[in-house]
Amino acid sequence: MHFLEKELSWLSFNHRVLQEAQDESVPLLERLRFLGIYSSNMDEFYRVRVASVRRKILLSNNKKQNKQALNLFSKIQNKVISLQIIFDETYQLLLQQLDVNNIHLINEIQLSNTQKSWLEQYFKDKLRRHIFPLILNDQTTLADHINDDATYLMVSMRKEQQYQYALVEVPSNNVPRFVILPSSKSDETKNVSIILLDNIIRHCLTQIFSGFFDFDSINAYSMKLTRDAEFDLSNEFNQSLSEQMSSSLKQRINAEPVRLVYDKKMPQNMLDTLKKQFAITSNEGLISGGRYHSFKDFIEFPSIGDKSLEHEKLPSLEQVYFTHYSNTFTAIKQRDILLYYPYHKFSHFTEWLRQAAYDPKVSKIEISLYRVAKKSRVIAALIEAVKNGKEVSVNIELRARFDEQANVSWAEVLSNAGANVTFGISSLKVHAKICLISRKEDGNLVRYAHIGTGNFHEKNAKIYTDFSLFTCQNEITEEVAQVFEFIKFPYIQFTFKHLIVSPINTRSAIEYLIDQEIKAAQQQQRSGITLKVNNLVDHGLINKLYQASNAGVPIKLIIRGICSLVTGISNQSENITAISIVDRYLEHPRVTIFENNGQPKVYISSADWMSRNLEQRVEVTCPIYDPAVKQSIIDIIDIQLSDNTKARTLDTTQTNQYQFSLHIPKTRAQVAIYHYLKKQQLTKITAFSQTEKKLQICHG
Repeated sequence: MHFLEKELSWLSFNHRVLQEAQDESVPLLERLRFLGIYSSNMDEFYRVRVASVRRKILLSNNKKQNKQALNLFSKIQNKVISLQIIFDETYQLLLQQLDVNNIHLINEIQLSNTQKSWLEQYFKDKLRRHIFPLILNDQTTLADHINDDATYLMVSMRKEQQYQYALVEVPSNNVPRFVILPSSKSDETKNVSIILLDNIIRHCLTQIFSGFFDFDSINAYSMKLTRDAEFDLSNEFNQSLSEQMSSSLKQRINAEPVRLVYDKKMPQNMLDTLKKQFAITSNEGLISGGRYHSFKDFIEFPSIGDKSLEHEKLPSLEQVYFTHYSNTFTAIKQRDILLYYPYHKFSHFTEWLRQAAYDPKVSKIEISLYRVAKKSRVIAALIEAVKNGKEVSVNIELRARFDEQANVSWAEVLSNAGANVTFGISSLKVHAKICLISRKEDGNLVRYAHIGTGNFHEKNAKIYTDFSLFTCQNEITEEVAQVFEFIKFPYIQFTFKHLIVSPINTRSAIEYLIDQEIKAAQQQQRSGITLKVNNLVDHGLINKLYQASNAGVPIKLIIRGICSLVTGISNQSENITAISIVDRYLEHPRVTIFENNGQPKVYISSADWMSRNLEQRVEVTCPIYDPAVKQSIIDIIDIQLSDNTKARTLDTTQTNQYQFSLHIPKTRAQVAIYHYLKKQQLTKITAFSQTEKKLQICHG
């Protein structure tokens, strides 16, 4: 069987992100922001995936495995370097195009006298208070003081033949990375000049160090260190889980370096000093780059210039089924309701929680939180529910990577407010996106459930595409209640007939559903599998798809990120096609559609097809029973499969060729889906309006 290495497949995904920065049809400022997304992705790639490969090299005693890991590390390094060249070229090209549009990203050398004076005052008023140079000497252990979420300027002060080094962190968490300079009153061209925070510091180096050090010349070169993001929980029984998390997070600060990115113009003696400080003994993990690092800040590049330089806004839509009724519970009582973010407003979900917080019929709210926004209306609603005497149970996953500290803080806030806060199962991450509200109606307990593919995160819901299902169907809500019981009491055996729940039955359920399609194909019945996930990595399920392909089952894959499955291999995957869509929104839903002999079975899920999601996490996959909701999901997936503008073909070459067609009208899925949902909205409004007119005639 053939499998692609997941790390190289991930780099192929990030290449697709970089292609968006290269794509001339993408508005200019959005292209700059894609450079930021690419850079942010690459940071996480090194902190997690490259760090894992590096650990295998360091810890493996098996010569064969060690050789394989070294070979993979070399492939990663070569691919990253080739992408870095494309990145640097793209950045320079975009700077030129900014100039054409009267937007100038200038450095400290290009400042006019007026701008110099303004910046020196800006430095004194806004920036200086955040500058704390670290002076290198024989006692300095630089690795103990580097934050891998920051970019630094390595400063060299030369006095005759003696050098003094210092390190200055660029304080972009406290001051905007991009500073718009005041324009000249005489400038009639509407030129806008922007300077990076790094270059303000470069301009003011003398101001920072003179009076403390005597030097003939002073220069600064950028650098960025990336560390291993993995850490272990301690086994101390006398520590609470939150205390374990707090102490474990500190391990990250001192974790092993896995990448050093540095200005390619950095003098060799300075680079040698850094390599010695970080115990880097070879060129592995060394990436030479341009003058600036932490390009992730370019995600927030300011909105300036003509409107054509950014994507046309697609205002989020109201879900008419919610807005037509006096409250959300009445709406859900009528039918299952589907939201698709960011096309629909996330505020429908927070409004559901807000109403539940004071509804006298609501007795209990249960929710599982993995990531939430910094200013979370979800948290606010839960606290208000506690104040109103509701029983509020919140499971917070403290091990959500890079959100651990935030979740520890939220756990404390909710616990202090009076909510019942739990931390799930020690051996499993709770990744399910579920919420359950219990309501007393006419003496009966009625449950309302939310099952989704994405986090309860207001900001992400504007950027990520995700499905949210609201239902009060008993067969679903009863099993959502069982999932919450399983999280509390994992030693009890639970059976699920409708939901598919990791780690209990996800693998076996998926294999069964694939087997049904294989049987259908063998019996000359209609068969087919359509799968949309972020990552397809699990070898067991990939082998099952290969088996289905060999049986004649047509398989269509939409994979955003890693795809270890190889398409188009004779006697293995000749009936499998795969595409990836990278566009203005981050594709995030997990959806599976089984043809089922013409009666499609549709599922939405929180789980990717990775071993960890099947066996080491609590995940929920939900069947879609409502015919209208089912058809909406099928239609949306069909639109994505027809994309011939932003879809790339995933094949053995991993070259990310666009899925173009000369004979079919252009389809850009993300825009087409918006118009599909907007048309659906107008149809519903018309239907409700006609119903109300009929009622008025009857009552008249």
